[in-house]
Amino acid sequence: MHPIVSIIVPVYNAEKTLARCVDSILNQTYQDYELLLVNDGSTDSSGGLCDSYAARDSRVRVFHKENAGVSNARNLALAQAKGTYLQFLDSDDWITPEATLSLVRAAEDHQCDLVISDFYRVVGERVSHKGDIDEDSVLTREEYAAHMMENPADFYYGVLWNKLYRREIVEAHHLRMDPEISWCEDFMFNLEYIRHAQRFYALQVPIYYYVKTKGSLVNSQGLSISKTVRMKLTVFEYYQRFFKTVLDEEEYEKSRLKVYRFLVDAAGDGAVPPTILPGSTRLGSERLQVSPDILAGDSPLHDSFRLRKLLDRHLELVALKHDLPLKDTRLLLYLTQIGPSISRKDLADFTNQSRSSVTLSLQRLSARDLVKLDDPRREESRKEAPRKDEPEKKRLLVTFLPAAEPILADLDGALQDVQQELLAGFTKEEAEACSQFNSRIQDNIRKVLS
Repeated sequence: MHPIVSIIVPVYNAEKTLARCVDSILNQTYQDYELLLVNDGSTDSSGGLCDSYAARDSRVRVFHKENAGVSNARNLALAQAKGTYLQFLDSDDWITPEATLSLVRAAEDHQCDLVISDFYRVVGERVSHKGDIDEDSVLTREEYAAHMMENPADFYYGVLWNKLYRREIVEAHHLRMDPEISWCEDFMFNLEYIRHAQRFYALQVPIYYYVKTKGSLVNSQGLSISKTVRMKLTVFEYYQRFFKTVLDEEEYEKSRLKVYRFLVDAAGDGAVPPTILPGSTRLGSERLQVSPDILAGDSPLHDSFRLRKLLDRHLELVALKHDLPLKDTRLLLYLTQIGPSISRKDLADFTNQSRSSVTLSLQRLSARDLVKLDDPRREESRKEAPRKDEPEKKRLLVTFLPAAEPILADLDGALQDVQQELLAGFTKEEAEACSQFNSRIQDNIRKVLS
């Protein structure tokens, strides 16, 4: 059987970073892929490292070739790939554990030809979140091109590694990297691919850590200034032809200045982003981290901790996608599980938070028009003050509003993912037996606590 995803990594003298890159791929929660490592004539130990990974994991395929550049290396891998989808990495970068799963799920849920995702820009020990498209819906070719035109030289659009491609489109039109172009070669491939794709989706979750920093073309590749200028003009001419193809004549005339802006924006020598973007954080604090020592513990408390962290890991993706604090996302999930009416005291107890923290989260969710809050005590006070011998009504009524529907759908998916990971490797009979035993355990806990 063919794998669902072919992950392509060109390798050249990457002995210092290759293990981090490959380990991040092999540790993916999604497992139905092949990894194609192309050793492009490395003179260090990179080739041996590639072979050692192939010896340990049958999904890894290694190709050794004479040095001919990254475009040739990727083309060799494209000719050998078997997957339904194509994913690219550079050997000095790495991906989050759920990267491939997120890309594939977006492609299949929305039946898209191209998925583009946010990424992390890493400089030293600092990391910043980078993205551009905020629309959470399928985009047409024209809509995607319109977004791209607003930031024509943006790395987000130009590179390969924050995207997922359908291999059948690549093969049907024999799309390959141009070895003669060593500036914006990724972008040239993307422009050609976009011409043949129909449906696009932007994933607002950063899944890739970008750390490569390139120097200027003249300095890093030994190109003459005249050849560099000719190369840039070639790329610009192709960019111009692309928009003439995608847009009708009237729309192109309206957008001509934006198209020309690409030449100005790209004149600064390639689309390497600023050294660090605003709002950066220390590397390692951008996502939930778990101490290996605590994970290794063996006690009921450790069991509870691991389950909570596993759930938080999936809730974090929902929070990032919908621009919510993790605390508020967790509260939304709790509200889906306990019904529309609950006291503030019970809600704080159930979420293991203070009442003031719960109240603040509820206020933020209400301000986002995700929930409507009704306090029966207010209704009662409007009618008639309760007698002293009557218990005060303290229950809060929570109604989910339409804006919350996509978030609730993602929360339901997160719960399903957690359940699948808990039962990974179980047979059907083992999973059923586990469910029965867990049900009995929960009954015992209820008896003790009630």
